[in-house]
Amino acid sequence: MVALLKPLWLDISLWSADLANLEKEVRRLEPFADSFHLDAADGHYVPTLLFFPDLVARLREVTKVPFHLHLLATRPLDLLDAFLEAGVDRVTVPLEVGKRVWQVVERVRERGKAAGISLELETPGTMVRPFREKVDTVVLMGTAMGVKGCGLDERAYERMSEVKALLEGTEVRVVADGGIRENTVPLLRAAGADGIVPGSLICGSADAAATWRWLKNL
Repeated sequence: MVALLKPLWLDISLWSADLANLEKEVRRLEPFADSFHLDAADGHYVPTLLFFPDLVARLREVTKVPFHLHLLATRPLDLLDAFLEAGVDRVTVPLEVGKRVWQVVERVRERGKAAGISLELETPGTMVRPFREKVDTVVLMGTAMGVKGCGLDERAYERMSEVKALLEGTEVRVVADGGIRENTVPLLRAAGADGIVPGSLICGSADAAATWRWLKNL
């Protein structure tokens, strides 16, 4: 018997929301979000500065939708506790931070939260193997990290299939981030994506409910 696919997990990126009206945007988008994706950066690992703990804590007061923190920092442990205190539910850290990734994963699990790892575009999918029993989410970047509005790299589809095969038999959710467009999502889904990080695709949609229905039926 062929197992039925679970509906596509929508980890909506608040980076693409109206940043001047975040509370209103969270309330508008929460019916369509399985989780909200919050990119937090230190200005070193990537050249951007995004969500910060006090802002996350304030947003936590206006929604019960889970917060998924993507912690893009060279020294993630310096920022981790503040974000955990702010109310995030899942923390994903780039595999490329080296040995610190293990420290972050263990700290997050000790605090009773869910842990994830992300892989930059150039990182081989085989690098997920040691984390099969340690994380519940793997985020596969399909564009350069910390850059908004880029098109999806063609290599993303093959790597998605590779990682899904490596994680077969686990409950780890594999999520595509970057280059999420109407023409790329069906191909990512066919390659095995369990979830996506939609930004402008849903935040900027003229009919967010219709876009949500389409995504959930893929």
